[in-house]
Amino acid sequence: MNIVILAAGQGKRMKSALPKVLQTLAGKPLLWHVLMTALSLQGKQAKTSPIVVVGHGASDVKDFLSATSLADPTFAKVSTVFQAEQKGTGHALLQALSKLDPNEATLVLYGDVPLTTKKTLNKLAKLADGVRGQNSALALLTQDLKNPTGYGRIVRDVEGSVLEIVEEKDANLAQKNIQEINTGIMMLPTNSLKRWLKALRASNSQGEYYLTDVIAMAVKDGVPIRTTQSDAEYETIGVNSRDQLAALERVHQLNIAKELMDTGVSLADPARIDVRGTLECGTDVSIDVGCIFEGQVTLASGTKIGPYCIIRNSVIGEGVSINAFTHIDGAKVGASSIIGPYARLRLGANLANDVHIGNFVEVKNSKIASSSKANHLAYVGDSIVGSRVNIGAGTITCNYDGVNKHQTIIEDDVFIGSDTQLVAPVRVGRGATIGAGTTLTKNAPPNQLTLSRVRQISMQWQRPVKAEKLPSKKVVKKLVIKSVKVKK
Repeated sequence: MNIVILAAGQGKRMKSALPKVLQTLAGKPLLWHVLMTALSLQGKQAKTSPIVVVGHGASDVKDFLSATSLADPTFAKVSTVFQAEQKGTGHALLQALSKLDPNEATLVLYGDVPLTTKKTLNKLAKLADGVRGQNSALALLTQDLKNPTGYGRIVRDVEGSVLEIVEEKDANLAQKNIQEINTGIMMLPTNSLKRWLKALRASNSQGEYYLTDVIAMAVKDGVPIRTTQSDAEYETIGVNSRDQLAALERVHQLNIAKELMDTGVSLADPARIDVRGTLECGTDVSIDVGCIFEGQVTLASGTKIGPYCIIRNSVIGEGVSINAFTHIDGAKVGASSIIGPYARLRLGANLANDVHIGNFVEVKNSKIASSSKANHLAYVGDSIVGSRVNIGAGTITCNYDGVNKHQTIIEDDVFIGSDTQLVAPVRVGRGATIGAGTTLTKNAPPNQLTLSRVRQISMQWQRPVKAEKLPSKKVVKKLVIKSVKVKK
């Protein structure tokens, strides 16, 4: 099938310099969601590819498509056509005519309607019979709404056949009372569509070329018109304002939460989780409130996530406990580890099994072997840490000299005392002990105590006393005047 996605509108009510179709839902642009559905519909072997009609912010939309195709090659198949003036949906589709395969039916989607499912669109395609060429049916996706204000109405005859679609601004009172609305999503026979689009006229209150006017033309030509509705109303909701976007975000996140719970994940509050990418969970995973998952995240069985954690592009092993307010980005955490609260694992942090990273500890681009601990106020960067290592409170690896990064190597069974600085490049040998307060600038030999600490001395010393504050000139003057008055 041909798929055309209309994405040329400005979205004035968004009050944004960013094109409306690039506003984000679940961390991805609205247009991305529509394209993912479109690409899945066509499949890898499709002869045609989705066509995006761009207009307002066209360069931004093209940049998004170009950048996305680098990460996902399937997006490289997407082509664009330019609508210089936004003169309505019919005019927008007209711009794509030359790229349409006349032997394939044409599906029209919208860049600001992100949650229409593949299931619904397949149902629409079957309704159009999937017949190629002139004699195909025209299939419409409609929706019954309690409050249809703002939408075009589906006008039917006494037998229930569709006669036309009337936009609200052109509708009379009787038509405005109709609750069945046009979602805009339709599948049309391409040969007929070309003729209908060229016959459109802008004789309406908006002075635009409405795609919906082709319905009356189809009726006149005797083309069958069939309708279906989606399983859920949210599938057809478009985004025109920030409050609509926020409302749709909550709907989408609740759907994700339900899917997670259906697979055995425990959520403390399904209304307080955000998944902005893909979250894969094993069995008996529990997630507390306020957690955000971005990119590709995997949580193995038995993982427990405390409240208000942010996890991005990371893999978490079995039985891991991640405590409150922990940030994990681009990291791997081994089984049975304990992370946080208030810990930060940055890009390249690779933790083996049974590692403890405590409060206000940051790990970056480092490998930490099994059963090692950094429980308090530490920074481990560009390091290789062995097994059963204890990193004391206040310890930091000084990995940056202002220009280059250098590596610290800490071998197995090392004990590092509190408030220690390891000035890289440096190696701490197996079984070594580093005394508290040490600044290590040379390699520490294995199985020995190494410390660099000035000799402690005590002496007689008088602590300074705070000087008595003298009154200001203004205060002195008032005291003098007052004294004179008393004498009189």
